[in-house]
Amino acid sequence: MKFDKEYDASGLACPLPIVKTKKALSDMASGQVLRVISTDPGSVCDMAAFAESTGNQLLEQGNEDKKYVFFLKKA
Repeated sequence: MKFDKEYDASGLACPLPIVKTKKALSDMASGQVLRVISTDPGSVCDMAAFAESTGNQLLEQGNEDKKYVFFLKKA
């Protein structure tokens, strides 16, 4: 999937992947896509809840090389 910016949150534990994702999105324009990589298993539920509560769209999530990958579209 095409994305405009990437943030690697590997090695960070809850709540830091979400905190850092929020900061990364704040520098982006509406409609841009952020790719987030995480190693925290809790980020799977957290990222979906974050997207729903902030109005950003979780376009896709999956696994890649034992890491969790998310694509978020900024509202």
